[in-house]
Amino acid sequence: MEREPSKSRSKVSMELDRISNLPSDVINRILSHLPIREAVRTSVLSSKWRNKSAMLSHLLFDDRCTSDQNPTTFTGIVDHVLLGHISPIYRFRIIHSRPQVCRDIDRWILHLSRNSIKELLLNIKCSGHRHKMPSCLFSCQDLIYLVLYDCLLQPPSKFQGFRSLKTCRLFNVTLDQDVLEHLIVCCPLLERLTLWHCDALTRFKIDAPNLKFLHFKGVLEDVSLVNTLKLAEIHISLTADVANDQRRTAGSCSNLLNFFVHLPHIRCLRVKSNFLKYLAVGVLPGKLPQPCLYLNFFSIHLSFHDPKEILTVLCLLRSFPALQELEISALNEYEGAEGEVNYGLDNNQNCQLTKLRIVKITGIYGDKAELDFIRFLLSSSPVLEKMTVKPATARDFQLVKMLLQFKRVSENAEIFYLDP
Repeated sequence: MEREPSKSRSKVSMELDRISNLPSDVINRILSHLPIREAVRTSVLSSKWRNKSAMLSHLLFDDRCTSDQNPTTFTGIVDHVLLGHISPIYRFRIIHSRPQVCRDIDRWILHLSRNSIKELLLNIKCSGHRHKMPSCLFSCQDLIYLVLYDCLLQPPSKFQGFRSLKTCRLFNVTLDQDVLEHLIVCCPLLERLTLWHCDALTRFKIDAPNLKFLHFKGVLEDVSLVNTLKLAEIHISLTADVANDQRRTAGSCSNLLNFFVHLPHIRCLRVKSNFLKYLAVGVLPGKLPQPCLYLNFFSIHLSFHDPKEILTVLCLLRSFPALQELEISALNEYEGAEGEVNYGLDNNQNCQLTKLRIVKITGIYGDKAELDFIRFLLSSSPVLEKMTVKPATARDFQLVKMLLQFKRVSENAEIFYLDP
């Protein structure tokens, strides 16, 4: 009779410790989803858990690491984890808003450079300046994924690139355009590149044979795409208009032709803010010499009061035979129209958007230039299914009435009017 309670307690103990008997990779995955402070605390549970947190391959340090805002405590936690770590660190991420932490970054990166780090994300605000990344960062040759915020990049002269890097994302980073070009060309496996508000960049060349995704936001005077035959998705937004200065010197040079010549496999294109003005510089062809046969999604910011921008869009629409979705955000720029655009609706000279199914237009006021463009789309899209129109301000039903009166070549086309 005395053995039964013993067996019962043993059974309960096994039930309670069931999680400890899970495979190591499952436990590591569970711990990786905990705040690092809580993961480290599991070491006191039992002897089985003593070294579990010290073997995590993915480490995230953020504001959840400390219960207060004491940067010394945060630094102490990072130091404690790195000092006691007994296995390779593949992913290391720091997201912290206390500038005092910046002074400790260099020794942490030095430690990581000796641990075959593969994924690195550093997002730390340094007050009044951008922290210069230490030279040991550029010796991390196993890096596959690199994300940096608010820092200065000055690689050593002997830097030969990150040979394994596939994703590079730079936000508010200061680097010379020569440094960027060298970085790109020396990362032969690079597939995804993001540049947001990077200082000292005005014009640069992208030579990346394996690049598939490009996202740029900032000030740019010129971009040259060279050897980018695999590039499939591009998002570009210019935060300043440089096209007006270029028009005086561009002559017959066409930014449009230069930009698309190395994009035979582009599938998704988002053109925001002032980049359409950049593409409109120079002599515009009726369509591109080589059509973009795979592009199926096109999103633009368009000034309907700039006929050259409209002509640029028309050229592109004629060159995107596989286009299925079109998004247009109207830019409210009233600089005075230079003339009306002839869409050729009455003499069968307009392009046929034979695959276009979905159109979304936002920010319009119902002006003639805007309505003419909508009328063109409805008359040129035989398989159109849905057009959504969202004006900039609340209007009466006059705009709705005009939209419904436009001829539609697609029997299935429906127009949806959304209030702003």
